[in-house]
Amino acid sequence: MQHRYFDPEIETASPEDLRRLQDERLVETVRRVYRDVPYYKKKMDEAGVSPEDIHGVKDLHLLPFLSKEDLRQQYPDGLLARPLSECVRIHSTSGTTGRRVVAYYTQNDLDMWEGCCARALTAAGATPDDVVQVCYGYGLFTGGAGLHGGSHKLGSLTLPMSSGNTDRQIQFMTDLGATVLCCTPSYAAYLAETICERGIRDQIKLKAGIFGAEAWTEEMRHDIEDKLGIKAYDIYGLTEISGPGVAFECEEQHGMHINEDNFIAEIIDPATGEVLPDGQKGELVFTSITKEAFPLIRYRTKDICILSREKCSCGRTFVRMTKPLGRSDDMLIVKGVNVFPSQIETVLLNNGYPANYQIIVSREKHSDKIEVQVEMTSEMFSDSLKEVTARERALVADLKGMLGIKCDVRLVAPKSIQRSEGKAKRVIDKRNLYEG
Repeated sequence: MQHRYFDPEIETASPEDLRRLQDERLVETVRRVYRDVPYYKKKMDEAGVSPEDIHGVKDLHLLPFLSKEDLRQQYPDGLLARPLSECVRIHSTSGTTGRRVVAYYTQNDLDMWEGCCARALTAAGATPDDVVQVCYGYGLFTGGAGLHGGSHKLGSLTLPMSSGNTDRQIQFMTDLGATVLCCTPSYAAYLAETICERGIRDQIKLKAGIFGAEAWTEEMRHDIEDKLGIKAYDIYGLTEISGPGVAFECEEQHGMHINEDNFIAEIIDPATGEVLPDGQKGELVFTSITKEAFPLIRYRTKDICILSREKCSCGRTFVRMTKPLGRSDDMLIVKGVNVFPSQIETVLLNNGYPANYQIIVSREKHSDKIEVQVEMTSEMFSDSLKEVTARERALVADLKGMLGIKCDVRLVAPKSIQRSEGKAKRVIDKRNLYEG
């Protein structure tokens, strides 16, 4: 059966045909932003490059990078490439680490974005006959709006639940027969835990989940799949580029296909800015080639990943990106060692612990200290003090093997770490309290 949002002409196009399409769209976008956005003109002039120098993707490296700092400096509308009267919506980042970033959308931008999300749903096996429960937050956050719009485009019955109110989530999930769940992986884990505790898994009709907006491991994926009896798909996006749907997993679950008819992806060395070949790990950079209101050229995402053009069994020829392997800006440096929370999560899940933990970094007498607080299962909680101590020592050893440094481990009672209905707060870095 031909899915409504699987377009073979585009998604299985030859590399040559896809490159010609990208070349054409890139050239038009560069000329437009140079003409209509003074900040872009200034940056390109400073870099000594003009629109006439850009003939296609092969010339992309000539253009200057754009960073989140550029977006903050131009808040609220300094990068707007269309008159405000042509814009129909905004979304925004949280602004917790600085000035907010505001992204603008024309109606055509929304249609493109929702189409990308419909592709993601289709790749996860969704059809117009499905019931899609959207538990991402609505409002300024892009998660809820993106999957909501994608579900509408696909023609599925959409449950616009937003995040929170778990009792209501489960009631609607059972009463209305939700078959596809869209939320953060940490909230999916919480829902799965609650459903299993209530003994109502047999009342759940879910077949697939589309989870994104935060890092999660393969171990966490398998745990959610086992508890909910579903196939869990990853989705990638960021507010600056459009939102979720920039890239998505297919049934192979071996990397996320980037919607290359709308976005050009590069991998660069985060220290030098040098473009790296496919297959090498580095920082992901995106260029929007169909956005009207807020097109970003060579935007540095800070996400570390790898691109691959190996043939995919699903038939799609879009390049695939790995799940982000960390971020160059929220990576922890502890005692001179690079530490990613996903490494710690892998160790915990491999040892049979639930995906509920917190990493606390502090500084004592000019020396960094890292403590991992981990919830025990109810079975573990009945262990003797001697057994708990032995478990902690085993985790200390395994974490040192993974990270190369010693972490303190404290096992805590089940449900003692606050649950998240949005993005989980995994890291508490107290070192900032002693700086400045």
